[in-house]
Amino acid sequence: MIRVPRLATATVTALALAVGLPELALASPDQPRAQRSDDLISPDRPGDRLPPGWELTGDGAERHLVWRAPKPVPMGDARVEFYAGDRLLGRPQAGGDDRTFRLKLDDGPGAREGLEDLRALAGGRRLDKPAPAAPPQRTVPVPERLPANGTDPGKPGPYRTVKGEYDLAPVKLPGFPRKVEMRATVTGPVGAPGKRPVALFLHGRHGTCYKGGDVGGNWPCESGWKPVPSYQGYLHDQKLLASQGYVTVSVSANGINGQDDVAADGGAQARSSLVRRHLGRFADWAADPQKAPAAVRDSAAAADLSRVLLVGHSRGGEGVNRAALDSRYAPPADQDGYPHTARWQVRGTVLIGPTVFGQNPDPDVPSLTLLPGCDGDVSDLQGQLYLDNTRGVGNGSALHSAAYMVGANHNYFNTEWTPGQAQAPANDDFGSDAQHPVCSPGSGPRLTAEQQQKAGSTYIAAAAQLFVGGDDAVRPLLDGSGRSAPSANPARVLTHAVGGRRTAAVVPDPALKVTGGTLCDQTAADGARACLKRGTKAQSPHFAGFEATPDPGRYALAMRWSRAGATMSVKNPRPVSLDGSTSLALRVALPPNSTGTKLDVTAVDASGRRAKLGQVRADGLPGSGYMATYWGQELRVPLTAATRAGLDLKRIQSLELTSRTGSGHAVLMDAWGWRPGTAEVRPSALARVDVGQPRVDEGDSGVRTHRVPVRVTGDGEGKVRLWVPSPDREKFTVKTVSVRPGDTSLGLPFKVKGNKRYGMPLSYSVLAKTAGGAVVGSYSGGLSVREDDPMPKVTVKPVAAKVTEGKPLTWRVSLSAAADTEIVAAFRFERVSGGKELSTKDVDKAWLKRQFDAKPDPARPLSKVTGDPFLSVVVPAGKRSADLVIPTVKDRVRESQESVRVRLYTYDQDWNEHRGPLFTGRVRNGS
Repeated sequence: MIRVPRLATATVTALALAVGLPELALASPDQPRAQRSDDLISPDRPGDRLPPGWELTGDGAERHLVWRAPKPVPMGDARVEFYAGDRLLGRPQAGGDDRTFRLKLDDGPGAREGLEDLRALAGGRRLDKPAPAAPPQRTVPVPERLPANGTDPGKPGPYRTVKGEYDLAPVKLPGFPRKVEMRATVTGPVGAPGKRPVALFLHGRHGTCYKGGDVGGNWPCESGWKPVPSYQGYLHDQKLLASQGYVTVSVSANGINGQDDVAADGGAQARSSLVRRHLGRFADWAADPQKAPAAVRDSAAAADLSRVLLVGHSRGGEGVNRAALDSRYAPPADQDGYPHTARWQVRGTVLIGPTVFGQNPDPDVPSLTLLPGCDGDVSDLQGQLYLDNTRGVGNGSALHSAAYMVGANHNYFNTEWTPGQAQAPANDDFGSDAQHPVCSPGSGPRLTAEQQQKAGSTYIAAAAQLFVGGDDAVRPLLDGSGRSAPSANPARVLTHAVGGRRTAAVVPDPALKVTGGTLCDQTAADGARACLKRGTKAQSPHFAGFEATPDPGRYALAMRWSRAGATMSVKNPRPVSLDGSTSLALRVALPPNSTGTKLDVTAVDASGRRAKLGQVRADGLPGSGYMATYWGQELRVPLTAATRAGLDLKRIQSLELTSRTGSGHAVLMDAWGWRPGTAEVRPSALARVDVGQPRVDEGDSGVRTHRVPVRVTGDGEGKVRLWVPSPDREKFTVKTVSVRPGDTSLGLPFKVKGNKRYGMPLSYSVLAKTAGGAVVGSYSGGLSVREDDPMPKVTVKPVAAKVTEGKPLTWRVSLSAAADTEIVAAFRFERVSGGKELSTKDVDKAWLKRQFDAKPDPARPLSKVTGDPFLSVVVPAGKRSADLVIPTVKDRVRESQESVRVRLYTYDQDWNEHRGPLFTGRVRNGS
């Protein structure tokens, strides 16, 4: 069986496809691109002038950009993205071979502009070119070990643990054609009194099935294949928490991983639904313990669902963030698979190397984000935005912490993703072939798998003790106070935080008056306002990109100096109060591998009184190449000097940073008044916004106006930024609108022109992100216009099916009517019986290379030129026919007649396969 959705063709609309699907996937490297009628006439098409590995197929509004990776790109959590320079073109769909990626250029605003400097990236990591060579040094500065904290959460607790598993009936989730499993492993304490807090783990996007040394992404697993047991990979974390008195459950999400490529949000809502379904079952079993599976009755103490910690890895991190949000603000029933009232309370989340596609974190649930310094999957460490994007959204009482773990990769937090520990094939995601001074195994900073897992367990336990247990003694491990946990040694873990009742001293904003420095744009790629200049050999986790540009409202403060004594002054438009704070905490990012940066910190009050608060000193993080190492370290100075100098801490106007080293560069993310203690979390009154995605018919005539529905619920009023495409979908316009519960539309009209000719369906994408006072659930929506005209019927007739060698075999593909989009016909080579079959040496070698990426040697029948050999023919938009051409070559070998057989395949709107007629071509000897 061949799969036209996996064809490497121009549009892959396929024969008899009655309704278009968004971004159909490509597949194997041995499958051809679509054959066009000008293939033998105009070899120098624009697509042939792209960089190696890239190809343009199709014309006009149906152009597609195709990239074939030099080697397979494993299924991972970061999305593959196509860029032209620093402009995001879009996110292509992957083929079944993990090498071919295809983007419909008409799919997004601005995508049809110039295609210079093409790049394929995932999590900020370049895929279409080798990683930049590591610098020649073999050593890099490693952060000194921090003083030990008085409480070590990594020590096992007093309880013996017991483990079990349950496997319930699978469930159907909206938008996913196949059911998702309800399977989990439970580990709990033996003999722990009373009801026990709950910790739920959710793994990320990994291979779903394996067989021998192969890993695939299908679901359910095919015969002979086994599910990858990713959910069993956190048993070391579960055992530690269970020994400390927690009921722990780790759930399987292979069914989501195998289908989330169809979800605009990458599966975040589906993962939220899955998490809440498991919590809902625990609530059911708490009410009636006899209905619980034996694994739960035998392995878990009574669960206290008023104290829940959610732990998510990679896309699982984004999923549990959404689950925390959905537990407080109910999502729309048509978008969610579990629209039930929460019978639990999420007290905190731990997000391990998470994705954050929507960039809309829950501001009112405390969080810890673990950032692996050697992450080779979510390489840009975009999870940093689970902190940064909470600023100014809620009331700031919830603590949001980031822990940068030097030398940790993405996969090894999960033993089932770790070579030597996993049941299925596993790999080191950093994957550098050359010796890397930071991240290669055996280098000074790089952690072994066991060291990384131990450190991860320790910090997960720290979050549990602080967020759920309320133990302030572990707070210094998470809030930037510069303490370490002995159980995590030898890992070097640096932390900073926002929230927790910190008082804003400086939060970058255009209203600030800056001298001696720059209010820089986090998302600018070049120019005076860019925080990091083009060519900077590092990334910043703080500057991770959104799904659309421009992305306003994201600023930092950049300071560059070439002499000691240079000063950057930052003046607030209105005085701010630091009353009650004991220190000033600054988050400062420095160039990687820099050492000895010193900055004096001075405060000025509204009356002009000044006081030097002290001096901060820091080194840059160890890094090389394009690692995400511009990360804001928390640096503190006490406010005692301000008090002695008589400054009015209730009216601080300005802060000044003065260099005490000869040259350097620093980026100030923000500055806060800090005081010790764990703040009580108070929920904010926020509005929840969900953008809909209605589907409407095109219509036969006239112009109809349709509005994108936006559902606003919750308790408060706020503002959101909306990215709205222009009518020609060439670019986005960003506007900020006010929202309040009950709103159903935010002025998003789109005009749709009807006709009676078949064409590709259109879509108008709308994105949303909070600008304050609101949270966003479904951030990606818009309008989908369904093609309601029938697809033209197709006929195939021979033009030259009997030829002498050296002449082309030709069949004509004809349509009953012209269409407004390209139509693709698929033809599969089948074995010839009862005669000699045309071989790879009998056809033009340039055509063979172009269509199959194959060479003539060794000689083999065309039905065996690849594993699944087929051709596809494009009938251009507005045309009625195109030819299938197989160019033969003349040789000097006298031989009998040779034949070739191709079968037509068509597909309906549900991608059901229909096998069509068989066509035979015969080639006579020309000698």
